[in-house]
Amino acid sequence: MTLDWLIIGGGIHGVHLAIQLIRGAGIPADRLAIVDGHPRLLARWRACTANTGMTHLRSSLVHHLDPDPWALKRFGARNRRLGGFAPPYDRPALTLFDGHCDALIERYGLAGRHRVDRVEALALGEDGVRATLASGEAVSARFGLLALGASERTHWPAWALAARAAGAPIEHVFDPDVRLDAAQPGRLAVIGGGITAAQLANRFAGERQVHLITRHPLRQHQFDSDPGWVGPRHLEGFARVADPDARRRIITAARHRGSIPPGTRRRLARLCDRGGVTLHVAEVSDARPLDGGLRLTVGGQPLDVDRVLLATGFAGGRPGGALVDGLAADGLPCAACGFPIVDTHLRWHPRLFVSGPLAELEIGPAARNIVGARLAARRIVPWASHHRAG
Repeated sequence: MTLDWLIIGGGIHGVHLAIQLIRGAGIPADRLAIVDGHPRLLARWRACTANTGMTHLRSSLVHHLDPDPWALKRFGARNRRLGGFAPPYDRPALTLFDGHCDALIERYGLAGRHRVDRVEALALGEDGVRATLASGEAVSARFGLLALGASERTHWPAWALAARAAGAPIEHVFDPDVRLDAAQPGRLAVIGGGITAAQLANRFAGERQVHLITRHPLRQHQFDSDPGWVGPRHLEGFARVADPDARRRIITAARHRGSIPPGTRRRLARLCDRGGVTLHVAEVSDARPLDGGLRLTVGGQPLDVDRVLLATGFAGGRPGGALVDGLAADGLPCAACGFPIVDTHLRWHPRLFVSGPLAELEIGPAARNIVGARLAARRIVPWASHHRAG
């Protein structure tokens, strides 16, 4: 059977766009599939947020996976046991957000549309797409959607790679096999200067000696880009910029990478004042195994710890690995940065749409976030509704 839509990626973007296609474009649920190699939808989201010790999202209560912006607020009123909303901007508790996601996945029958597999290649034709799966199966659909995030490849500094190769106890908080045992004693070094690093330091302070090591002074921003990037205040001007290289420069300048919201920073400052966390604003230049732990060289000085957790984010560059590389090699247009050049409907090919990081040259700095999934739906769903039978 040829599906109407094949969604590649079962994270925030894939799930939200599946819901939007069913509810907003009138696509029957049994006419779409979500291919994702994890055992359940949103698996990477849940693992990454659990590891950081996040209690509330950074985004506001209207940024979630239901097409109705006020649905999470109503859900929260009916399910107070799952948590509430925190100031500023009524940010939802992670438990509440995740419970809402579970309810949406059940309501729209998305678990039954999930194929636990991996797309290894896509063949694009005039009438549709054909995906070759790692299992050897092939799936055909009238339209494909790449909803691939950047969370599959973590960023490791060169010194950390060398230390790990030498047997030092060093891990990345977002690696799939990392184990964070809160009861494990000892001295912990957290490497990074953004919200994840601060959340980890806050999580483990009091249970062990925590050293937070950041290359730059802490940067405070409520969001990871100005809120104007989710509406016309900035996006209208961005749309008038025709040069994709200029758009890339705008995106890079607009992102508050490695920043911490005020509330998280205040809690961290209190822990530093009380001695629960020691802050080092310096570079790590070396790390060597030492008596079951490791010795770091921080700002030229030795620091002995029992374990290192990297909170250094994800690898830069275009996500999607060999799959997206193959599409680019087949001639789909890319900017100098390697990211797709797409039309206003987010089509990279007449039969292939993109969301998430792959759409950021059209959506802007917020493309990777939850609100970026909502912005992508505004482009894709009206087109899909109009072309249901074509």
